[in-house]
Order: sequence, then C-alpha cells, then structure tokens
Amino acid sequence: MLANISGVSRIAGGVRRALGFAATGIDTFMTDKLGEDFNARLARVPLNLTSSGTDPFGLDPAWTKYALGCVTMLHRHYFRTSVFGQEHIPKGRVLFIANHSGQLPIDAALIGASLFMDAEPPRFVRAMVEKWTQTLPFVSLLFARVGQVVGVPENAKRLLLEDEALLVFPEGARGIGKSFGERYQLQEFGLGFMRLAMETNTPIVPVAVIGAEEQYISLGNFDSLAKLLRMPNFPVMPQLLLPGGALPLPTKYRIYFGEPMSFDGDHDDDDAVIEEKVWTVRATIQSMLHRGLRERTGIFF
Repeated sequence: MLANISGVSRIAGGVRRALGFAATGIDTFMTDKLGEDFNARLARVPLNLTSSGTDPFGLDPAWTKYALGCVTMLHRHYFRTSVFGQEHIPKGRVLFIANHSGQLPIDAALIGASLFMDAEPPRFVRAMVEKWTQTLPFVSLLFARVGQVVGVPENAKRLLLEDEALLVFPEGARGIGKSFGERYQLQEFGLGFMRLAMETNTPIVPVAVIGAEEQYISLGNFDSLAKLLRMPNFPVMPQLLLPGGALPLPTKYRIYFGEPMSFDGDHDDDDAVIEEKVWTVRATIQSMLHRGLRERTGIFF
C-alpha cells in the first residue's frame, strides 16, 4: 500500500516538473518572439483578483498570459496588423463598438492584442460573447479564463462600473456570418450598448476592422443546418475543401480607433430616441470603413 502511494507521488511529482519545464519553455519562446516588452506590459495591467487567484468573472492571469501570447504572435506575424488612432483611447471605463465579420471571432482577438500591445497604457479588454458559446465544451471555460463575459446587461454594467474596457459587436451573429458579397456592409445594430453607455456615463470609441472580411470566403449560410445544430449560422466556404483551407487566409488587418463619443439623456428613452444615437455610431464606423478601404492598396499587404 505504502509502495503504491509512493509510486503515485513520484508520478505526480514528475508531472508537475514536466509542466514546469513546459511552462518555462513556452515563456522563453514567447519572450524570444515578442520581446521583453510583452512581459513588462503584463506587469502593468491592474487586476482585481480574488482569493481563488481569478477575478470575479473568472479571468485567470496565467491563462490570459498564454492566450495573449498566441494572439499577439498572430497580430504581429501572421496578420501583420496595422493599428491607427490608439491615441484616442481614454483611460478608465470605455466601451469599444466595432464591426464584426470573418466567420470566427479573430477580429475580437486582434482588437484585444492591439489594446494590449499598441495602446498606452496596456489593458485587457473584455468582450461580450454570445450566450450559445456557453454550451460548447471547453470553449465556455476558455472564454471565462481569458476574461470574456456572457453578453447580458448585468455583466456589462458591472464591468463598466469597475472601470473596465468593454468590447461590443452590435451586429452580433448577423455581422460575423456575412457572406463575401456583403463584406464591409454593416448590419443592423442592437440598441443595448447605447442604453448601457448612457446609464453608466461611459465614452464610446468606434472601431473599424479591415481584413477580417476576406480571411474566410463565405458564399452564404446553410440556414436549415445551422438551425439543426443550434448555431447562429453555418457558412458555405469552399476554401475548406482545399489543403490547409481551415486556416484563415493571411490577410493584412487594419484596425482604426475613432475619437471617443459621449451621449447624454435618459437611457430608458423610447427606442426611436435611442435609435438616432445608435445610427450616429453606426454611420461613424461605416465612414471609417469606407475611408480605410480607400486607403489600403491590397488585401494581403
């Protein structure tokens, strides 16, 4: 019996040592690829951790570090993101409102990387994720551990009142599932983000993302199959049939941060009143997209 316990202890100790060596190796690799600035920026991000080592929403600094490292390598080396207007980003609570596209939420990840690596001061951004993601094995845990929060008003309001940076895509699933023929045409915006900004006195920073629309070429959506699988959409993407087609195309991302916008009034006003304010934000982002598309010289460079 004692021999069995001793054997288990040796195995457990070996696993811990192996995990420690692996973590050290990953840290060294990340430092080599991203530079010492990456670790220095991590140390500057304030965190409100509980006794469990996570924040009240489940963000784990270790998970977030490695997730940010992976995303930053994509940001720097695969998508070669150019970031504009980061000087407009205010300190304290802020609501980032962005266009959404690309079939997978890579745009959200790269906005997060740009706010961490290119903005001053560096910060972790929280994204509001669709409720249906909580039904996906592992994904729900991963999202929580890297700071992403289920998109309900209670969560959003609490984060903003704690002076967090919040990322919202008012197009929702309608935006991320756009076909190639609908690229860079904003879909209808929801009204919730505006009511939230007005209630919490939070500035809105409009964000335009260029490059995501071409990373996966969708010809349309298979609506009946999406309904069967309980997914918001099921895109028809011929590129998946090609070798390596599951990887997004290495399009060059361009992320534009606009000047902060503030809105006064009663957040409980009629929809017609709120819609006018939402239209102003939507029109601003659409204008930023048009301007960015005019300025770019190619999809991949």
